[in-house]
Amino acid sequence: MGSMTDSKTPGTGMREALIGASFVFVSAVGFSAKAILIKLAYRWHVDALTLLTLRMIFAAPFFVLMVWWGETKSAVRVSARDMLIIAALGLVGFYLSVYLDFLGLQYISAGLERLILFLYPTFVVLLAAIFLGRTITRVDLAALALSYIGVAFAFHHEAGSYGSDLITGSLLIFGSTLAYSVYLVTGGEVIRRVGAARFTGYVMIFASMAIFLHFGISHDIAAMRLPVEVYKLALVMGIFATVLPGFLLAEGMRRIGASKAAIISSAGPVATIFLAYIFLGETVSQMQMAGTALIIAGVLLVGLRRNR
Repeated sequence: MGSMTDSKTPGTGMREALIGASFVFVSAVGFSAKAILIKLAYRWHVDALTLLTLRMIFAAPFFVLMVWWGETKSAVRVSARDMLIIAALGLVGFYLSVYLDFLGLQYISAGLERLILFLYPTFVVLLAAIFLGRTITRVDLAALALSYIGVAFAFHHEAGSYGSDLITGSLLIFGSTLAYSVYLVTGGEVIRRVGAARFTGYVMIFASMAIFLHFGISHDIAAMRLPVEVYKLALVMGIFATVLPGFLLAEGMRRIGASKAAIISSAGPVATIFLAYIFLGETVSQMQMAGTALIIAGVLLVGLRRNR
């Protein structure tokens, strides 16, 4: 029996690794498709908040199920203090972050948006140094330099196409990335106490409530009278660029670990650039690809060092 078990273990491990890597890669492409779907929807003259509301209408039921599943698996109730923290993180880490992202995509390309969003590990390093007293090492500084030189290259590529809108859109996306980084820096302890499924589900529910409230205050229901194509894009965005990629990423990380998942996820910005080329007609230049390579190198340098 011992020899049979030993002979099966390597094959089982390899199969799990391949499944995990596939899950992470598909999740990276799914998350990358979000910007493409948003830009396609904007062609129908829908505003950012209405489109975001539609996205969460389709996605929110899945997060309710996630909370229900998490509650059935845990005998420990979420404390009132943790629930308040989760609500705050939902407002900052998703509602504010994603709303700024949707606004920014009105002004800049999908490729540049993904590159700026991909800088979030460098923001986490800086925030941890400022608020948690963590040391910034020489490796961190080198990674930051690579990443932001890469952004400068990407800016140079877009300067002629977007003009003054480039600054407006980029600042909005930088704000989105900062809000998401605050969420990552401050959410770790709560995740350990309440569990990832419940934490994510509750965060997304609170964020969805804020989005729906914002829409209800600022828009009339007539704003929902949109072409059916917008509803189709919002449905695809809610399921295949929000819920499904999040699940696949979590399952992939469980199988192969955070470090390997970080490497595979670096395909995300490249996927966005090529999807934008195919579906949106955005240009791809050597300067842009060089900037992309520098950003990915810098982010991986930070991420893999922290994982170790």
